[in-house]
Amino acid sequence: MRVPVKHNLPKEEVRRRLRERMPELPAHMPGGTADVTTEWPSEDCMKMTVGAMGQTVRTKVTIEETQVIVELDLPPMLSFFKPLIAAAVSDKGTKLLSGPRKDT
Repeated sequence: MRVPVKHNLPKEEVRRRLRERMPELPAHMPGGTADVTTEWPSEDCMKMTVGAMGQTVRTKVTIEETQVIVELDLPPMLSFFKPLIAAAVSDKGTKLLSGPRKDT
């Protein structure tokens, strides 16, 4: 499943926000807990694995100039929830990327 999230931030700010906010992710999962691992194979690509409620979701986040592409590999058991998951990713991603830029 592919979910684009528009932004108007420099790529550096998008990277900073993603790195800074990832520890908050488990609180947004059903049950309030999840095992989350992240890696950055390149500066514009983050890979994440989320394990919650016996399911594992592998995610790739690609940072582009005007959008972030979130690709989720959902297990069959969660495929029924694709519309809800896509809406949540879009909503949370938009909130994360729409706030004012933080000057460094």
